Amino acid sequence: MKKYIVEFIGTFFLVLTVGLAVRQGAPLAPIAIGSVLMVMIFAGGHVSGGHFNPAVTLAAFLRGRCDKKDVLPYWIAQFVAGAAAAGLVNILLAGRVDPAVIATHPRLGSFIVEFLFTFALCWVVLNTATAKATMGNSFYGLAIGFTVLVGAITVGGISGGAFNPAVGLGVFVMGLESFTQFGVYLISEFAGAAVAAFAYRQINGLD
Repeated sequence: MKKYIVEFIGTFFLVLTVGLAVRQGAPLAPIAIGSVLMVMIFAGGHVSGGHFNPAVTLAAFLRGRCDKKDVLPYWIAQFVAGAAAAGLVNILLAGRVDPAVIATHPRLGSFIVEFLFTFALCWVVLNTATAKATMGNSFYGLAIGFTVLVGAITVGGISGGAFNPAVGLGVFVMGLESFTQFGVYLISEFAGAAVAAFAYRQINGLD
């Protein structure tokens, strides 16, 4: 149970930061988002692995570093946290975003960049937080947070820069993205995670 609580807390603060920063137009939103992920990983990584992302949980499972029995509870904790954080954002910022101003993104472009940067995120997680050669390092949270920062700055304007199905659910609940875009996030991000796990295993095996 402790692991699931930690996954809820980390995911909650990640989605809360995304929502408050983006909806208020914070100029340093990508830095805030990458930073909160980094600190939550450092705070909870020793308990749960610090996934805070259903796609990362899938990658860790396929890589062999997440028990099968934990996958569904992790996903539940992460998605519930994303929805709860989004609900709080709506309360704090006076309701859901007007549907007339929901962001629109090119569907193919969104799929491509969400796939690529979720792949990059999971690739970094697997190599810095689960590999035998880097076991016990003190930099993995920084590496993972900076991957999200890079992705948000680089392709946020193309897809919204979720790289995380729980974030995708959160921004949908907030009204920042459409249900169709949430579907794009789910498919592309889980696909990116699976390919990252496959690539890791081809290069590193199950060390």
